[in-house]
Amino acid sequence: MILETGKVVAVESDGLWVETIQKSACEACVAEKGCGQKFLSKLAGKTTSIRVLLNNHSRQHFSVGQSVTIGIPEDVIVLASLLVYLLPIFGAVAGAALVGGGDLQSIAGAFGGLLLGGWLVRLHSKKSRNDLRYNPVLVDTFDSKLEGGTSTLQVR
Repeated sequence: MILETGKVVAVESDGLWVETIQKSACEACVAEKGCGQKFLSKLAGKTTSIRVLLNNHSRQHFSVGQSVTIGIPEDVIVLASLLVYLLPIFGAVAGAALVGGGDLQSIAGAFGGLLLGGWLVRLHSKKSRNDLRYNPVLVDTFDSKLEGGTSTLQVR
């Protein structure tokens, strides 16, 4: 599981929006010295907001600015990457092959297959929006008001 620490930037009825600084992948990457991503991330302070489901927790336990640790299972990242990148590409190739004919027909078929693949990805995204298997999970929260940022909740 990939763990990220961030701050709550918004609390919704069914989830939290957590802002993180992307660093986990850079710390684990072998090309650490040869890649400019880590340097640019530090320089720009690039942040990402991630939606985390509340699961069985009450939204009253969370406030904007609170530090939390979220976890994203590796298999979810791999499957999501395959879905988002490969499904539209396979759709484009299949569309071009099915339509066949001349160049313009193949281009139109590829474009149609690409759009169909993108639509299927969007449909899956909407369908799994509140599915705990496909979303980041809350691992730990810290109450910044307590001395030393003491952990107040453990969720495993």
